[in-house]
Amino acid sequence: MLFPPATIDAIAEGRVTLAFRRWERPRVKPGSMIRNARGVVEIVSVEEVDSISAADARAAGFDDAEKLRALVDKKRGRTGADGTTRLFRVGVRFGGEDPRRALRASADLAADELDSLRKRLDRMDAAADEPWTRTYLRLIAAHPEVVSTELAAAAGIDRPAFKLRVRRLKNLGLTESLEVGYRISPRGSAFLDADP
Repeated sequence: MLFPPATIDAIAEGRVTLAFRRWERPRVKPGSMIRNARGVVEIVSVEEVDSISAADARAAGFDDAEKLRALVDKKRGRTGADGTTRLFRVGVRFGGEDPRRALRASADLAADELDSLRKRLDRMDAAADEPWTRTYLRLIAAHPEVVSTELAAAAGIDRPAFKLRVRRLKNLGLTESLEVGYRISPRGSAFLDADP
C-alpha cells in the first residue's frame, strides 16, 4: 500500500486517519507497518464498506466524498474473476520515524553485528543463481546517484528485479534511496571495509 508524500505528512500530523482502496481482497492487515522515506505508517484497521461518507472523506484528507470516490475508482486495484473490486476503509496512524534511518547511520559495527550481516548476505546470495549482494553494494558505492536503469544494466539484470534486491539491502541499512538512484550508507561502507 503506497501513500503520496503529502498524505504521509498529513498522517504524521494526525490530519489523515483513513485511506480507501478498491481491492479484490485486503492487501494489508491490522498491525502492518509500511515503511517509507518519511517514516512508518501503521495499519490500524481494515474493513469492507459499501460507501464513503462525508466524515470518512474528511478523515481521509478530502473535502468532498465524491472526489475521493472518483480517485479510489480511478486507482482500482486488481479485479476479481468477475471484473469487480471491493471497497475497503483502512485506518492509519503514524508509527514514527523509519528505523532504517538510524540503522543506516550506525557505522560502528561490533564483531557479532558484522558476523550477522555476513550470514544474512550469504543466505541472500545462496538463494539466487549467483552471489550478488557484495557486487551490488560495490556498484552502488562506486556509482552514487545513478539512475537504477543504468545500474541494473551494469549488473546484468532487469530493473524491477534489481530494485527489489536493492530494497533488501536497504532494509538492512546498507543502502539508501535518493531522488535519483542510491548511495551506500555509512553502515554499508563500514561493512564493505570490514568484509574480506
